[in-house]
Order: sequence, then structure tokens, then C-alpha cells
Amino acid sequence: MKIGKFELEKDGVYIIAEMSANHNGSLQNALDTIKAAKEIGANCIKLQTYTADTLTLDCKKDDFMIGGGTLWDGKNLYELYKEAYTPWEWHKELFDYAREIDIDIFSSPFDKTAVDFLEELNPSAYKIASFEITDYELIRYTASKMRPIIISTGIATIDEIQDVVNICRDVGNEDIILLKCTSAYPAALEDANLLTIPNLAETFGVVSGFSDHTLGVIAPVVATTLGAKVIEKHFILDKSIGGADADFSMDKKEFSDMIKAIRDTEKLLGIVDYSMTEKKKKSRQFSRSLYVAKDLKKGEIFTEENIRSVRPGYGMHPKYLKDVLGSASERDFEFGDRFE
Repeated sequence: MKIGKFELEKDGVYIIAEMSANHNGSLQNALDTIKAAKEIGANCIKLQTYTADTLTLDCKKDDFMIGGGTLWDGKNLYELYKEAYTPWEWHKELFDYAREIDIDIFSSPFDKTAVDFLEELNPSAYKIASFEITDYELIRYTASKMRPIIISTGIATIDEIQDVVNICRDVGNEDIILLKCTSAYPAALEDANLLTIPNLAETFGVVSGFSDHTLGVIAPVVATTLGAKVIEKHFILDKSIGGADADFSMDKKEFSDMIKAIRDTEKLLGIVDYSMTEKKKKSRQFSRSLYVAKDLKKGEIFTEENIRSVRPGYGMHPKYLKDVLGSASERDFEFGDRFE
């Protein structure tokens, strides 16, 4: 599967820098964030495409008030989304700039009008946010555009995950990526349950990855070892900018450190390889082999005292020692000769 020019099967982990609300209402911040994401080696910058009116109602009844110990307690949903949204009139400039500097860009649509709007910008993929996984019609409509569809599973039951996979396949879209996600901001390490990542791929026959809301780089590194092909993390230029998502986002240095850790992990994982490389061949000089441990005359019997398995490894393989012991020497040997 390809996302833009990136081939998931051969190019490694696809790393998404999620801008979300981290422009804090400034177009210049948004542009600078895209530039910074490119500079540190992210594969993609991701936006969110909604307005307060496409997400919720401008209502202050109890149902619409945020509580429960979140970062946004005391606000109503409309106020939060009005503060956090990315103006639609910015999108073309942001897409154009990302393409100019050669970093991939796409967005999370939150209703059908957002999908129609984004289609005009030719995104390389779509991302469905965790809380939208129950909006089956949005998923059906988005998947019908036949672009790779990345779906966070944070709040979903296993039946709902199966439903949305079936919906994508029903419209003919097989380019499905499911992200393990814990929908808490920030998320506790003990709630990450990263063993779900390979299980998502196995259970649903899709590519799997990780949308991370934990703090630090440990979770993305572990996710990489478990086979995550896509990793998404909130990215902010500088936490001093502030904003709705700043507290659980990584700044430029932190995100750069995460990318390096992921790429180093990929190098460490490598491939399944039992081949005898040149490096291995060279290192075999420090292995054991058979050497003559005492001067020997022709006709003398080989014993454990005069033929030994020692370092270095230029002589006969030690597995032949038992075959040699008890036989007679066919020539003279000196102490330290290779037994070949």
C-alpha cells in the first residue's frame, strides 16, 4: 500500500505529525509547523477539517459541557471546537506549501462537506478520528473516494471495528489502516495495550499502526517493534504557543528525538537474516577451530592433549574433533599449526 510516494511495505514506518489545533489560530504558525515537520523528517503533516457547526450544537445544556477531568473542563463543545479548528480558507495554502517543500499532507474530515472540500485538494489519504468511528455514513462516504483510509480505533468495540472494515470493503476500498489508540489526553502508559497492534492486523486483515497520546517516545518505539506501519503523534512548534492540544503534543526537539528513535529501532529490527555476511565472515576469526597443541610426528595418535578446539577460527570446525581423536597423524605437525 502506498500513501503518497511512501510504500508501507518497503519504506518503513510512516510518521504523521498531527497539527490539530497547534497553530493556535495563526496561519503563520501553521506554515512554520509544516516546515518544522519537514526539517525533522516526518513523512506527513496532518490537519483536521471541521467547524464548530459541523461537529456540534452551540448549546450549553449539561450534555454539551465538558467535564470528567479533561484538559478542557468547563468549556462547552462548541467553544472548544471554535477555538481549535483550522480555518478552511487556510487549507489550500497549507496543502500548496507542504507540496512545495515535499512533505505529504492530508486531513481528518468530520462530515461529508469536509470530504467534498478536501477532495478538491487531492489528499493522499484520509484519517478518521477515534470519536468518528461510530459515524458509519461518514466512513462509507470517505472510503468511497478510494484513497487510503486510516482509522483510529480508540473508543470502538471490536464489533464496530469489524463494521467499519466491512464498510470500506463494501465500497471497494481495501487500503485500510487501523490505528491502536487510547482516547485520553494524555494517555497513561498502562492504558496503551500495544499488543493490540499486531492483533488488529491479524484479526482484520489490514495494515495496523498507532495513534499515540502518551508522553515521551517509549510507546512509539515499542509500537515499531510490534509491527506498526503508521505512527501518528501530535506536533507543536513550541509549547509556549499554547492552545487546546499543547499539553500532550511534542515540540520540535521531542518529535525529532522520537523520529530518530523510531528509525534506530527499524535498523535494530532489520530483517530475518541467517546469511553469512562479510562482517560475519570476518568476525569468525574470533571463533574456535582445531589447532595442534603439541609437536607431533607422523604416525602419532591424535589426543585431547595434542589437538584442541581453541581460538582463532582459521582451522577445522570443532565439530570434527571427535572424528579426529584416536586416528594417526599422516605428517609432522608443529605446535600452533592449523589442523585442516
